[in-house]
Amino acid sequence: MKWLNWRILISSLAIFIVVASIFYSRLLASQIADKERQVIEVWVEAHQLIAKASPETDITFASMILVRQHSIPVIETNEKDSITNYLNLDSSKANAEYLQSRLEEFKSNKPIITYLRADSTMYNKYYYGESLLLKEVKYYPFIQLFIVALFIVVTLIAIRNRHRAQQNQLWASMAKETAHQLGTPVSALHGWVEVLRELGSDPSMIREMEHDVARLKLVSDRFSKIGSTTSPEKRDLIKAIQQVVDYIQKRAPGKVQIHISTAEQELLVPLIDPLFEWVIENLLRNALDALDGEGKININIHLISEKVIIDVNDNGKGMSSHQARQIFDAGYTTKKRGWGVGLTLSKRIIEEYHKGKIIVQYAELEKGTTIRLEIPKS
Repeated sequence: MKWLNWRILISSLAIFIVVASIFYSRLLASQIADKERQVIEVWVEAHQLIAKASPETDITFASMILVRQHSIPVIETNEKDSITNYLNLDSSKANAEYLQSRLEEFKSNKPIITYLRADSTMYNKYYYGESLLLKEVKYYPFIQLFIVALFIVVTLIAIRNRHRAQQNQLWASMAKETAHQLGTPVSALHGWVEVLRELGSDPSMIREMEHDVARLKLVSDRFSKIGSTTSPEKRDLIKAIQQVVDYIQKRAPGKVQIHISTAEQELLVPLIDPLFEWVIENLLRNALDALDGEGKININIHLISEKVIIDVNDNGKGMSSHQARQIFDAGYTTKKRGWGVGLTLSKRIIEEYHKGKIIVQYAELEKGTTIRLEIPKS
């Protein structure tokens, strides 16, 4: 929730800055455009004054006006819009085609007209364009929008990375603490099993207790691996999956069948055994819940290029597309009892520890679900 509030705050601030900037820039551009028209009107008057001046007329001030107008481009035409002169345009490009295209551009501004004689139909038109300053003011909001967008992206990435780092630290700390807390009672239970054996207790009872203690040691080992930087080692993936299937099949209802399908006899892949088996166990348990006591679970293993593809499919109750998009989110669960962390842990294990990918390959209500794992072969 705190992460969401940060995103809303930053986005709202950015939108406010951009909107305010666009509004203010348009206001400035409008004011500058008005002033530039006034400048051109004065410039045209000075131009006409000099053209009509007698030898005795002082044209010093008018000349200064003409000389100082060096920022706004102007094109002079006759009454038929034939170009007769131009000012403040790139002379190296001043061919007929270039001047005509600029003239069409300048026609967005109302021209200033001066008659050659009061009773004549002959007159000149002065079309003018935008100065560099006006263009910069108009385009400034877009530049600022880019800068603000870049700022938002960098800030959100920094916040997300910080958030992930905190989550990773929390995961690791919780996992280490869990492994530590389990270690002492598991060792004590192992000792009590030996005591019962020496006392001559029922061998079948001792055997079952040993299985349960071994299971607790496996759980402790899984949590210790989550909280460490253990590197994957080459292991037989098919054998690892088969071990989990054997364990789950014994505890599944009699009407549920789990089948492994693969063309490979052995598939050596970099794995962290306890963690990878944990993922397969999570997927099988979820599939069992979806079957509700009866159905089939198929595990298809095959190679595509340098990737191992593992599809865990069930013909259970399935899920909607909305559910499929959320099942890997922490805390999300469709079960009445559950914390919604199994698939989140699975995603973390596959992506961070095995550099792979886990996705919902197929899901449809009342038809089933397929979860796909992709793991690099080497």
